[in-house]
Amino acid sequence: MKIVAKGDKIKVDYTGTFDDGTVFDASEKHGQPLEFEAGSGQVIKGFDDAVLGMNEGQEKKITITPAEAYGEVKAELNKKVPRKQLPQDQEPKVGMVLAVGLPNGQQFPARIVAVTADDVTIDLNHPLAGKTLHFRIKVAEISA
Repeated sequence: MKIVAKGDKIKVDYTGTFDDGTVFDASEKHGQPLEFEAGSGQVIKGFDDAVLGMNEGQEKKITITPAEAYGEVKAELNKKVPRKQLPQDQEPKVGMVLAVGLPNGQQFPARIVAVTADDVTIDLNHPLAGKTLHFRIKVAEISA
């Protein structure tokens, strides 16, 4: 029987929910299992730790605290931006998500949390920061 060890390439079927049972993500939404190298930090720490030692075909439920997932919400990641720096083609509204360009070319989602006549405050925290996450995971395949 195969057991997940650090460095194994694995495929995992999963469903992620919040405390209230709302599904925030699932491998079936993507049409395939999540594929990653176990123990390598390619996924959040709590998920990475949970799969180590599981058998191929094994299923379990796990709960991951913010510290083992996307961290706590950090107030310093709320940034005020002059309105004129935003795209002028639509009116900024609280709750709207903007794609912020990082220096390395990647795009990062930032949620608008406040709008004034001159400024917009955007929240650069990960959308799942501060949340306890629950997963049902099943190791679909292990390949060394």
